[in-house]
Amino acid sequence: MAGLRGAARRTVSGLPGGFWWLWTSTLVNRTGAFVFTFLSLYLTQELGYSAWYAGLVVALHGLGGIAGSPLGGMLSDRWGRRPTMITGHLAGAAGAAALAVVTSAWGIAVVVLLMGVAMQAVRPAIGATIADLVPESGRRRAYALNYWALNLGFAVAALGGGAAIFLGYRTLFVADAVATALCALIVFLRLPETRPAAAGDASDRAADEPEVTVLGVLRDAPFRALVLLNLLVCLVFTAPWVGLPLTMAADGLSGDSYGLVIAVNGVVIVALQLLVNRITEKRSPAALLTVSSLLFAVGTGATALAGTPLVFAATVVVWTIGEMVHVPTNAAATARLAPEHARGRYQGVMGMSWAVAGFVAPILAGWVVDGPGPNVLWAGCAVIGCVAAAGYALLLRRALAGADTGTAAGAGAGTGAGAEAEPEAAPVRVAAAKVAVDATAPGAGGGPGTGPGAPVDAAARVTA
Repeated sequence: MAGLRGAARRTVSGLPGGFWWLWTSTLVNRTGAFVFTFLSLYLTQELGYSAWYAGLVVALHGLGGIAGSPLGGMLSDRWGRRPTMITGHLAGAAGAAALAVVTSAWGIAVVVLLMGVAMQAVRPAIGATIADLVPESGRRRAYALNYWALNLGFAVAALGGGAAIFLGYRTLFVADAVATALCALIVFLRLPETRPAAAGDASDRAADEPEVTVLGVLRDAPFRALVLLNLLVCLVFTAPWVGLPLTMAADGLSGDSYGLVIAVNGVVIVALQLLVNRITEKRSPAALLTVSSLLFAVGTGATALAGTPLVFAATVVVWTIGEMVHVPTNAAATARLAPEHARGRYQGVMGMSWAVAGFVAPILAGWVVDGPGPNVLWAGCAVIGCVAAAGYALLLRRALAGADTGTAAGAGAGTGAGAEAEPEAAPVRVAAAKVAVDATAPGAGGGPGTGPGAPVDAAARVTA
């Protein structure tokens, strides 16, 4: 306990006040996250829709996130971080309130799809704001703390929502709307605009820093590799939220057993995230991403060998540790590779990989379990995790060199992404700065679900 207290003190020290207001807004938002925790039960038990329709609605939320993430990135760079977050939160609040009164199948589907767009559009703005506020030496820690707030808030929401279910699903949805609106109010009143172009005259920017389009982001080869490898990891990460309950049921275990096993994920994150931050803070980002991918591979692959709730829970612990290492490290690596004026777009494209996995992986996992069988699913996850680990080690070691939070290069980086990068990382900066301008880039416009939950929450779980 003394070690945990010391790790907590060191983890939270030295971060700017603006970050803590953002952290508070995240916690408030997730504490009231009732919609996607109880949506499937509401659709099937309250409104009488089929389980197939409930699954389709959850998939539509993930589909909306695929569009919302790059949209939010573009808006946060062009319009600003604050207005993007405020608009996205208010739209999400309106959607939650609408679900309390809309009962038609088409109406619910449209509302959930738009909520997916709005909710996911907030993510790139949050990621870019953290990169703006926190020097490079503290970014991985800041992203980890924000991810911890997501899971802590969702754990409270799951417990509180379960206890308050007697009030009715519609009451919970209204409470979700109020919490999301309060989150927007905190951002409006307390969080400053951090977009670099807003902090000074645009003429101060170098002439060789063109506006980066969403499609142009993928011309940055190191970042493209980071996105594709993250997509592989996300596919593995999503599989247990669909495959694990089906596997346990095939072994004759009850739904209650699954509930206890998957709850281990949230408990481990809430209890150990700060300690994991302390252990990993001075490690190489490429090495951490490699290790986290291997943990996903081992944890999911070992599920094929499990047969009791205790062993299943042990596999969850393994891939949960991988999750705690991977999520903040990947976010910090995204911020490092992004040019200062395009942080939102880079975060948006990265977020899209999570959304794609949240939409595709549940469908694939269900198909494999029904077809070749659960063991094939877990063997495939192990292989994909190992491929991702090899990719991080071979493709990104040089690109992310100098991003270690404990190095001298990172310690004085200020708020610029990679401002003091080591020489071998310089090509990344040059390549990003030379992305061509696409004057015809689409300007179409644009929250949140995470934490331990039922398998139908898989899409929402990943988009966070």
